[in-house]
Amino acid sequence: MAALSEEQQMIKDQAVAWVKEQAPLTTFRAMRDQGTELGFFPETWSAMTELGWSGMLVPEAYGGAGLGYQTLGLVLEQLGRNLVPSPLFASSVLGASALMQFGSDEQKQRLLPSIADGSRLMVVAMDEGPRFNPASVATRLLGSPDSLILTGEKCFVMEGMAASDFLVVALIENDAGDPSLGLVRVSADAPGIHRKPVKTMDSRGYANVSFDQVAVNGLDVLIGEGNIEKLFDVAGVTLSAEMLGSAAAAFDMTLEYLKTRKQFGQVIGGFQALGHRAASLYSEMELTRSCVEAALAALDQDRADVAELASLAKGKTSEFLHEMSSQLIQIHGGIGMTDEFDAGFYLKRARVVEAAFGNAAYHRDRFATASGF
Repeated sequence: MAALSEEQQMIKDQAVAWVKEQAPLTTFRAMRDQGTELGFFPETWSAMTELGWSGMLVPEAYGGAGLGYQTLGLVLEQLGRNLVPSPLFASSVLGASALMQFGSDEQKQRLLPSIADGSRLMVVAMDEGPRFNPASVATRLLGSPDSLILTGEKCFVMEGMAASDFLVVALIENDAGDPSLGLVRVSADAPGIHRKPVKTMDSRGYANVSFDQVAVNGLDVLIGEGNIEKLFDVAGVTLSAEMLGSAAAAFDMTLEYLKTRKQFGQVIGGFQALGHRAASLYSEMELTRSCVEAALAALDQDRADVAELASLAKGKTSEFLHEMSSQLIQIHGGIGMTDEFDAGFYLKRARVVEAAFGNAAYHRDRFATASGF
C-alpha cells in the first residue's frame, strides 16, 4: 500500500468509521428488499455530502476540495467493502470529471458547485448496447447553434432514475461537418426524455434512457479540448478502486471462515490446499492494489501512460474480483449459496462491475495495444 499523507490518513479513517457505523451491509440488504427505484437511500447520500465526499474532486475555485483521485480512491475502496449504494461514482466522479475535462469556464462555474454540494446529480449516459464499445455511438446532436436537437438511446445509465441532469455521449459535427464524440448536457425532466428503470443483479439504480428530439441549448454542449477516452479511463480506474474494496472484504470474509470453520477436528484453514489458496488470493489482491494505486496516481499526474495503466488496473481488478467472489462462495460451501448470507451480494456486484467500462478481455487487448504489442 502506498504511503499516505496525514490528510489522506484522516480521510481514510473517517471513511472506515462511517462505513462501519452508518452503512453496514444490512443497509444494502434493506434497500434491496424494499426495491427502491433510486437504488440508494437519500439519507445515505445526504450524510455523504455532509462529509464533503461529493466535492472531493471539484477544484476549490468551484466549491470543492480539489483532493484528487488518489485521495478519492481511499473513500471509494471503503464504500466498496460494504457495497454502499450512492450516486457518488456516477455524479461526483464521472459527472464532475467530465465537466472538468470538457467544460468551459462558464459551464464549470454554473454546474460544478451544485455537483460539489450534492444537490445536482449529473450522470454520464454513454452505453448503447450490452457491451462497452465507445466506438459504437449512434446518438447524435444535429442542427444549427441556434436550434440543436439530440436524438438517441442509452442503456444501463448509472443512477439514471435519480439523475437531475444527463451528460450524453453523442456524435457532434464540427464546422466542417465531420462528427466526433462529445458531451451534451440536458435536464433529466426536459421534454422528449423518457427513462425506464432496469433491474440488475446488483440491485442498483440503472435506467434505459431515450432522447426523442430533445432541444439543446448551445451553452450546454461541452466542446473542451481532449480525447473523450480519458473520461473512460477515469471511469475504469475509479471503479477499480471501489472493486478493490469489495474484493478485500470478500477476502476478509473468506479468511475469517477459514480460521473458524472446523472439520475433522481442526479449522479448515489448516488444510494445506486451502491455506495455499488463501495465500495465492492474498498475493493477487496486493498485486491488484498496486495496479489500482499506480493508475490513480497517473490520473492525478496526468501522465502520458494513463490509458495503459487504466486498462491494467481495470483488467486486473475485474479478473481478481471475479475470482475472489467465486472463491468466497466456494469456500463457504452450501451456506454461501443462501440469500441469508452476504456472500451472494459480492458475487452479484462483481459480475456487474467487472463488465462495466470494459471487461478483463477488453482491457487486456487495450493494454497490449497501448504497450505496442
